Formats: sequence, C-alpha cells, structure tokens
Amino acid sequence: MTPEDMARTHARAFEGQARAWSTAEFKSLLDSPLSFATGDRRAFALGRAIADEAELLTLATDPAHRRRGLARACLAAFETEARQRGARSAFLEVAADNAPALALYHAAGYAQTARRAAYYTRTCGSATDALILHKPLT
Repeated sequence: MTPEDMARTHARAFEGQARAWSTAEFKSLLDSPLSFATGDRRAFALGRAIADEAELLTLATDPAHRRRGLARACLAAFETEARQRGARSAFLEVAADNAPALALYHAAGYAQTARRAAYYTRTCGSATDALILHKPLT
C-alpha cells in the first residue's frame, strides 16, 4: 500500500466530514521508523509507537468496502504491531459525532479519557468535539 493509495482511501472514507490527508502527509508519516500501517487499499490503520505508548493516527475504510469487518481487522493488527513494538497502551482521537467509529472502538475495549471541545471543523463549517480514547494493551 502506497501513500497515494492511503490518500485515496482516506479521501473517500472522510468525504464531506473533514479535510482528507494528502499523499505528502502520508509519505512523511511513513518515512518515520516510529510509524506503521496495517491493511490494504480497502481499509487501513496508520499508527506510531513511541516508548511504551501507541497512537492510532487514522483508520479509514473505503465506503465501498464497509460492513465487512475490515476496520476491526485493521485495528486488531494495529494493536498487535504496537505490542510488538513495546507499547503497553494505545490511544486515539475520534470525532464525537462519528457513531460507527465510536461503536468499533468501544467494542474493542477503548474508553474515553478526555474531550476537546469543538476540535474538528466539518466541511460544512460546523464543529464537533474530539474524544480521546485509551486502551491498555497488556
């Protein structure tokens, strides 16, 4: 999976919600030895592990491939890779109005630890909170 593939999938996954990440942004993240990706062109997770903590930077599923368990598989693979890199916990940030993502993360054992008010600006101009979720990986 290339940075171009990731940018295309990300754009389709977040169409109408937020600014999609560019190919250059994905390339820059993947150039770091701390970052890693799981999945394929249909769905992927991008994260990084630093010391004993992992961060899920983004999880994207092409709308044509939703409801097939791909996001769940990418999240599980992210957690496995994070553990292999020495992470003992993982965290992520998700829009408070993203019900499908919240359902996935809660089902996987993530719990809310913080809220950032009006953090995300939607393409329509409205704002929504960001929720910070955490999960022990041990």
